[in-house]
Amino acid sequence: MFDPDILARVQFAFTISLHIIFPSFTIGLASFLFVLEALWLRTRDDAYLALYKFWLKIFALAFGMGVVSGIVMSYQFGTNWGPFSEFTGGVLGPLLAYEVLSAFFLEAGFLGIMLFGLNRVGPKLHFTATTMVAIGTLFSAFWILSANSWMQTPTGHIIENGRAVVQSWWDVIFNPSFPYRLVHMVLAAFLTTALVVGAVGAWHLLRDRENRAARIMFSMAMWMAAIVAPIQIVAGDMHGLNTLEHQPAKVAAMEGHFETQNGAPLILFGWPDMAAEETKYAIEIPKLGSMILTHDWDGRITGLKDFSPEDRPNATIVFWTFRIMVGLGVLMALLGIVSLFARWRKSLYSCTWLHRFALIMGPSGFIAILAGWFTTEIGRQPWVVYGLMRTSEAGSPVAPAAIAGSLAAFVIVYAIVFGVGTAYIIRAMNKDPRFAHSPKGEVLRAGSRPVADPTIPTAGE
Repeated sequence: MFDPDILARVQFAFTISLHIIFPSFTIGLASFLFVLEALWLRTRDDAYLALYKFWLKIFALAFGMGVVSGIVMSYQFGTNWGPFSEFTGGVLGPLLAYEVLSAFFLEAGFLGIMLFGLNRVGPKLHFTATTMVAIGTLFSAFWILSANSWMQTPTGHIIENGRAVVQSWWDVIFNPSFPYRLVHMVLAAFLTTALVVGAVGAWHLLRDRENRAARIMFSMAMWMAAIVAPIQIVAGDMHGLNTLEHQPAKVAAMEGHFETQNGAPLILFGWPDMAAEETKYAIEIPKLGSMILTHDWDGRITGLKDFSPEDRPNATIVFWTFRIMVGLGVLMALLGIVSLFARWRKSLYSCTWLHRFALIMGPSGFIAILAGWFTTEIGRQPWVVYGLMRTSEAGSPVAPAAIAGSLAAFVIVYAIVFGVGTAYIIRAMNKDPRFAHSPKGEVLRAGSRPVADPTIPTAGE
């Protein structure tokens, strides 16, 4: 517990885990706001404007917390991971700088107009600002995923004087795993946002089935779940095949395979025991593991025993985080399929158990992203840059007490700041979205444009 490398890893894991929640939400939410404003400009239906204003406040707070948590992470490279920064600085430094120049500046430049300019600039200019912010979030994902993917599958470099030196920026940026990780992460962000939007819509529909704004957001979210969740499963399969090619030890840990075998089974559940080098209490489906991983019933799957003990990731953790991610992905696809059936039965807005299902699934996207992130990062161990630099070689000579003290400070400050911020977001989600755009006390009912609600006083009253 008091090993400085372990403490530094725990600190980085803590900060990255809380940070990734917010960008994964704002990436999808920015695109959702883009769609809402486009629909409002096209139809002039105030229901879309109400939803835009409703989610804009939530986006602003989530974006701010994402920026704050991201800044903290960058300092750790200089404090806790000096040798890593020295070794990778020539590669990762420019990539992160490109992210700031092309993504963060784009977001920051138009964010003020997006947040405060709706009644101050023309609709076309404001829509342009929303569009630029949405594009900026995608650019940010592009560069961050490129940097992380290079650490997983490093290419386009040579080693000079103990440092990685770029030979081909094209090969560095578009390294072998980058396209798969980018697609997988962006789809995950869209799904995460859709599930949150769907949960909020379901919550308000459970209170009032005639809430038109809630109907719109729930319908849009269920369309997204129905379309994107199956695509994500296909993208995940392709990502898995890429990982098998470049990081076979990670796949062996994910699947709980210690023995190399042809026609490997799919282990549904079990307990990988690293000391005993076996997966205990395994529940298996014969040969299905090879079929999924190699698309061949008798395909050869390399087991962890083929790797030196010091080169093996912790299968006990990776095995279960992978199953949490996959299990939640299946539930997301099921939610989408059930919503299509309810839509066909014309009960999308009246099916109480579907609304409760969607409400329960609201936070599942965040959990799946964290589980997938743990699978990716723990499965890469013991390498911080795969095949080039071990994690044990990447840490700075910092006293354990100093790391433990800063970790404790992070936990306390994060609990207060992000606890309050999250509580405010949940409180904002609980407000009726029909009144987000109602200067004259108007309420949006199903199948109608805004109509006066006699229970709400008008501005003149």
